[in-house]
Amino acid sequence: MKLHHKLAVGVAVAGAIAAGALMAQATVGPKDVAFPTGFEKWEMYQQLNRHDVKQYRELYAKPEIVKAVREGKPIPNGAVLAIAVFAAQEGADGKPLRDAKGNFIKGKPMLVTVMEKRAGWGNSVPAEWRNGDWQYAAYFPDGKPNEKANAGIKACFECHLPHAKQDFVISLAGLAGTAPGAATRPSGAGNVAIAEFLFGPEKVTVKAGQTITWTNIDDSPHQVTVQGATTLRTPVVLKGQSTALQFNDEGTYGYICGLHPGMKGEIVVTK
Repeated sequence: MKLHHKLAVGVAVAGAIAAGALMAQATVGPKDVAFPTGFEKWEMYQQLNRHDVKQYRELYAKPEIVKAVREGKPIPNGAVLAIAVFAAQEGADGKPLRDAKGNFIKGKPMLVTVMEKRAGWGNSVPAEWRNGDWQYAAYFPDGKPNEKANAGIKACFECHLPHAKQDFVISLAGLAGTAPGAATRPSGAGNVAIAEFLFGPEKVTVKAGQTITWTNIDDSPHQVTVQGATTLRTPVVLKGQSTALQFNDEGTYGYICGLHPGMKGEIVVTK
């Protein structure tokens, strides 16, 4: 009996190890998202200026994917979306240079980020930050994996998570060829616009007890995060949405976007 028991345990352990190995092999991640060779010949459906990191970006998809989405169809399994990231050329004042259309003039290529959708790929992602069946990966322009970026790939899922209603694709309006939703830029004391990955005005002075309201004009989500002895975070705000905080104590408060730390602002509270 003891021999049989040991044998059974041994078989069970071996089975568990084998099952674990199979599960590990079945886990989908950045390694499974291939570099999109030749993406530059796909359709460039959007251009994006990133003031916070001084980057210019081009968004690409295969023509058949763009056609399907613009016909009102859902993004199909097998779809690959690629973003080519470039450093923006800078003027003598350190500000990005723009072309006649207002886009940053691209300089050195920096990165290619990829999101790919395949049936069942979401099963290996924790439910609390799963993006349907999308997976993400980052590459250097020569096609080599960016291991540092891929190690922190969870941030991609978290950034896209607020866009569940549009299949987690932040650039869906551009992909679909539809005009972006109207978002009115706020004005007046205590109002801050979040536009082109900048807080405007960057510095705001208010009286103690006054409320400051931030309105997001960007397609990308943002989150106001006030830094100090106690960190204050607003909910994530999507395009056209607003969020507010009241400041009762005098002082100077620095804040950033919780999703894009390169975005910075300052609040001065007086008597």
